Amino acid sequence: MKDGDILMLRGPEIDSLLAGREQEIIQTVRKAYETHAAGASSLPHSTFLRFPKEPRNRIIALPAYLGDGFETAGIKWVSSFPDNIKRGMDRASAVVILNSMATGRPESILEGSLISAKRTAASAALAGRCLHENARQLGMIGCGLINFEILRFITAANSEISRLVVYDIDGDRAARFKKKCEDAFRYSVTVVEDVKRVLGDCDLISFATTAGTPYVPELSNCAPGTAILHVSLRDLAPEAILACDNIVDDVDHVCRAETSVHLAEQLTGNRDFIRCTLGEILNGSAKAREDEQKAAVFSPFGLGILDLALSKLVFELAVKEGKGTVIESFLPASGQ
Repeated sequence: MKDGDILMLRGPEIDSLLAGREQEIIQTVRKAYETHAAGASSLPHSTFLRFPKEPRNRIIALPAYLGDGFETAGIKWVSSFPDNIKRGMDRASAVVILNSMATGRPESILEGSLISAKRTAASAALAGRCLHENARQLGMIGCGLINFEILRFITAANSEISRLVVYDIDGDRAARFKKKCEDAFRYSVTVVEDVKRVLGDCDLISFATTAGTPYVPELSNCAPGTAILHVSLRDLAPEAILACDNIVDDVDHVCRAETSVHLAEQLTGNRDFIRCTLGEILNGSAKAREDEQKAAVFSPFGLGILDLALSKLVFELAVKEGKGTVIESFLPASGQ
């Protein structure tokens, strides 16, 4: 590539580059968390673009810088339009722009929804392994792309899982998800008609829904030591959050935008109920579990540094393997 060129990477190319690299992606996400915990990053708050007549829809900008071996900056522009599902389309779509740290110029534009899904799934699998490495029964609430990717990465990270219990508000969707999981993985899959069944039957649970407000009032039927991956962030009532051992990805980021953790902060007037971040667990400055009798809840806001870390990996793989489309002279010649 010459100065002024940009490498474009389409979804199928990214899918091909990342296929079978789950362990490498998990390690990339781990290093990004550790780098952030060490202070070698810059992470402004995400900006939410909302629409007065369509309150469920949003587009979010996530700018970030990540150092310590990554040395990259950029932004993810990701939309969430839940009614796309009724149109037979994915709920989310995204692009990522990577900028050179030498010149500040954009050097790559990548399809971002696959990167977003895989970094989210790798983050959840990493947290699940930290919080309950011996989990055997996995519960999934929300039967969409994100939970399917989470299952893929948990399968790569945890060989102890033997049974899958799933729930979705749409029974037909849950049935399709069951078949998709059974076709792709080795699990016995049970579809249930009540969230409480998932909470009571499973020791590792992933929430990945489009819920805008909490609908799970409490977690008393969870077994001691249950680990909950609260990926969709708004399923649990603040009272449920306050009864748990709470781990987040970034305290300032997750206490925003009416997440369950944000609601718990508003209820108590403080953030003392948040014990630590996942990065602190990974770098050894905090314990993975402090109270084995409590359910542990990981609430990840979804940090732009993870998109950057994975996008940088994809970019480097694409350059090495000669994949993608180089758009020559995308930027004007210097001096013009």
